[in-house]
Amino acid sequence: MDPWLVVGLGNPGPRYAGNRHNVGAMVVDELARRGGATLTKHKTRMLTADVRLGPSGIVAVGGDRLTLAVPLSYMNESGGPVKALMAFAKIPPDRLVVVHDELDIDADTVRLKRGGGEGGHNGLRSISSALGTKDYLRVRVGIGRPPGRQDPADFVLKDFSTTERRSLPLLLDEAADAVEALVLTGLEPAQQRFHAPR
Repeated sequence: MDPWLVVGLGNPGPRYAGNRHNVGAMVVDELARRGGATLTKHKTRMLTADVRLGPSGIVAVGGDRLTLAVPLSYMNESGGPVKALMAFAKIPPDRLVVVHDELDIDADTVRLKRGGGEGGHNGLRSISSALGTKDYLRVRVGIGRPPGRQDPADFVLKDFSTTERRSLPLLLDEAADAVEALVLTGLEPAQQRFHAPR
């Protein structure tokens, strides 16, 4: 079977590491941790690690091959590195999963979809433009709307608040579970599981 590519979006460097905009990269870090893998620099301007996914989660042998990746470019230039890695690893768009922050979803909520608009997300826009298609899978990690009149661009580039950081490990865990379910069971069963009322 073809491998899967799971891309976590964010901006590079320690300055941005704790930003809400980097929650996609945080989820990929969690998946790498589960597999005991370390993300290392790849010639496609990505940090990558290879793991395998079996019915009980990430495993040492057997299962689906997952390439985990985080672009080393800024968010609005994510498309070039993603396209280059897909070409290098011969991964088709229907095996691409992009994990990203989502303003239009309540905080601490995970939603899954294939295709559709980018909702003003510059990372998604860059990927769609580079690939010439919007028809790839997304794991949307809700960060909620900014309070009051705060500019959304400022909001996403701020670190999670103290209160948000308390629940962040649970959110990252759920989003990583959603990636695994998407690969193992397909979109609709994973949606039924993660979109169910709590």
